Amino acid sequence: MPNAKVLEAKQAAVAALSAKITDSVAGVVVDYSGITVADDTVLRKELREAGVDYSVVKNSILGRAIEGTELEEMKSVLEGTTAIAISKDDHVAAARILKKFADGHENFKIKAGYLDGKTISLEMVDSLAKLPSRDVLLATVLGAFQAPMAAFARAVQAIVDKDGEAAAE
Repeated sequence: MPNAKVLEAKQAAVAALSAKITDSVAGVVVDYSGITVADDTVLRKELREAGVDYSVVKNSILGRAIEGTELEEMKSVLEGTTAIAISKDDHVAAARILKKFADGHENFKIKAGYLDGKTISLEMVDSLAKLPSRDVLLATVLGAFQAPMAAFARAVQAIVDKDGEAAAE
């Protein structure tokens, strides 16, 4: 039986991780074994810049944090070395960065993922990784909205130019 301080620290870690997961929109669980410290540093920097919280976590702590939630089915992958990337705002950032990293590192594996509080398949994580970032998606949508207005403005300008030429003659 662990002493009271150790037990209290573990309970606090479970509560903190559970709160992070609950407040997030997406997350990815990975097996980080076999990567170098330099690679890990580069990965952490990229994730931090994208607003993703990445941390190594004990399997038992993560298991307790997801206990009783819709993410409980992720317990089946909690073995070996485990890290979790949690994103509060961006649904695709963690999946995109970790998938790209996993493609370049043989031992680094994606174990599971979740989106809006529900576990998703590895195929879905791959699909998320292929989506462009939120900013790119917003720019694409705005471009689509702006295109008809720009075409209308060019048509009006062509009419004005044509009428100007006719008046000059």
